[in-house]
Amino acid sequence: MTNNLMSVSYCFILSDNSQEIFELQLDKETVRLVNKIKGKRPDWTRLGVHQCPHCQLSVKEEAFCPVAINLVPLVERFSHIMSFEKVTAKVRVEHRSVSTETSAQEALSSLMGILIATSKCRHTDFFKPMAKFHLPFASREETIWRAASTYLLSRYLERCKNNGGIIETDDKDGPDILDGLVSIYKDIQILNDYMVNRIRQASIKDSAVNALVHLDVIAKFLAPNIEDSLEELNNIFKPFLAGRVPAT
Repeated sequence: MTNNLMSVSYCFILSDNSQEIFELQLDKETVRLVNKIKGKRPDWTRLGVHQCPHCQLSVKEEAFCPVAINLVPLVERFSHIMSFEKVTAKVRVEHRSVSTETSAQEALSSLMGILIATSKCRHTDFFKPMAKFHLPFASREETIWRAASTYLLSRYLERCKNNGGIIETDDKDGPDILDGLVSIYKDIQILNDYMVNRIRQASIKDSAVNALVHLDVIAKFLAPNIEDSLEELNNIFKPFLAGRVPAT
């Protein structure tokens, strides 16, 4: 069973030198969190509490919000921490370790991102490939790169057809190929907005709330400005594109 799991470890060292450690186990195929919540599930995780208007689940079939369930340990253990408090965050992902000194909200935002992405909510499915290749504390530019690359690869794989070993593609999208990515991020904005209301109900201090707000800032920036954001990355392709022979 262990071979089918991917481990991600987050260790937060707080200002009083106490530590909060999160050991995540992800299914390698589904990229879903397999950790189980111990004890009673808090009321703020019930599906009907601040339920997203675009939620695809019914309270008759599901009692709890899958995103909220994944966030329970983080919210409970950081409910007394202020967002501006300095922490040292150490992350281990498979064969890589990353550490940084930053605010609690920035550090928690990275952990919150992978917890949301690996939930059973259908609106987070797009982010699972990025969770599999998790990049802790990604910058805005890195996030734009990863999101656009993931989306375009998913479109390629969707369009590819295996015909006697020959891979065929079509080109229906044209200049509107990234419209689907904009739609994905608009949906995740809605999810973030309603999840903030849930977390406010559960937290005494603001670190968890502001961690999600910080995460949402990127989504709100990226959705309406995806083409402008990609234009910022144009220069790094110039050497490669300059040497290419145009297709005939």
